[in-house]
Amino acid sequence: MQPTRTAYGIWNGGRYMHFGQMLDEARIEALIRQAWQEGVRTFVTADVYDQGGADRMIGKALAEFPRESYCLVGAVGHDWYQGKREGSKGFPRFSDARLRPLERFSDYLKFAAESSLQRCAVDRFDLLLLHNPDAVGFASEAVWKAMRSVREEGMTESLGVAPGPANGYTLDLILCFERFGEWIDWAMIILNPFEPWPGKLGLPAAERFDVKLITRVVDYGGLFHDDVRPGHVFGEKDHRKFRPDGWVEAGNEKLDRLRECAERHHLTMLQLACLWNLSHASVKTVVPTLIQEQGDQAKSIEAKLQELSRLPELELDLETVAMIESIGDNQGCMMLKGGNPDYSGEAQADRWEMNSDLKGVAERWNIRPQEELTYHG
Repeated sequence: MQPTRTAYGIWNGGRYMHFGQMLDEARIEALIRQAWQEGVRTFVTADVYDQGGADRMIGKALAEFPRESYCLVGAVGHDWYQGKREGSKGFPRFSDARLRPLERFSDYLKFAAESSLQRCAVDRFDLLLLHNPDAVGFASEAVWKAMRSVREEGMTESLGVAPGPANGYTLDLILCFERFGEWIDWAMIILNPFEPWPGKLGLPAAERFDVKLITRVVDYGGLFHDDVRPGHVFGEKDHRKFRPDGWVEAGNEKLDRLRECAERHHLTMLQLACLWNLSHASVKTVVPTLIQEQGDQAKSIEAKLQELSRLPELELDLETVAMIESIGDNQGCMMLKGGNPDYSGEAQADRWEMNSDLKGVAERWNIRPQEELTYHG
C-alpha cells in the first residue's frame, strides 16, 4: 500500500517529541485508532522515538486492523543501540565512522529494520525512510546499496529519505536524487504555506526523478490549528521555543490575511495549509503535527485529527497558490542545516561545508547558494 493523501505521525500528542501536552499512552493509542477509523490510513514511525517505544505503540494500536488496510512508514538511521546520546544532538547516525566502517552499513540497516518490524508486530514496511542522514547518508553509494539490500530482503516495499530534523539539506537532497533516484521512491520534507523556503527549491528535482513527497510540519508549529495566539505560553521543553521571538505574533498576522480565502473555500486553516502543500505536483501526502496545546481554550487534539481526516478533494487554483506563498514568503529567515554557505568548519551530524559536489548541484539546478541558501536576518 502506498502512502495515502493524509498521514498520522507517531510524534503526535507530545509523547515522543516535546510539543504541547504530553498525552498518556491510552489517549495516544485511542488517537491512532481514531485515525484509522476516520480514514487516515498511513502511519509514520521511527525507531529512535522513545528508543523503540513509538514502534511498540504502533504495533499495539493497529493490532486489530487488517495489515493490508493501512500503509506503514518506518524510519531508521539513528544508532541508539550502540551509539551514545550526545545531549540535544541526539544519537549519532549509523554511518558515523566512530561506530562502524562502511562495509558494515548493510548489517546495521538490516538489523535496525528487522528490530523495528518486530516491535511494530508486522513483517514488512510499505515504505522505509533513511532518517535524518548525515553527509555520508546523502552521498554515499554504500548507504544506498545497504538500503536496497533491506528491500531485497523483503522488509519493505519502497525506500525513501527523510532529511532533518530541522530545515535545510536542499543541495544534499537533490544530490541524493541525482545519484540514487532509481532506488528512491519517496522523500519527506518540511513544507507549509509559511515555510515555502527552502523546501520548494527541491521540488523540480523531485519531479524530474519521480520521487514522491511526504510533507511534514504542515501546521507551521501548530499555528494552522488556529489555537496558538499571541502571548501563548510554551512548556519548558517544547521544541517550538527554538523558533525566533515574535514568530507567533507574525504568524497570526499572516493567518488573518488568509481567513477570507479559507472561508471562501469552506476550509479550516489546517485544511487550507494541507491543500496548499498538495497543490504541488510532487507532494502526495501531508502529515501535520497534531498538538494538544495547554489551556482551557485549546482545541482538542481529537478535533484536529478529525479536521485532517475530512480534508476535501479540492484543488486550489494557481492564483490562490501563488497568493498564499507570497504572504508566507520566509526566504532567508533562518540558518539552514546540511551543506550551505553559512557554515564553515569540521563537519557535524547535521551541517557541513559546501563541497564541489554540492556546488555542482547548485549550478545544474540554477540555485544561487549565496542568495537562496543563506540567513538574511
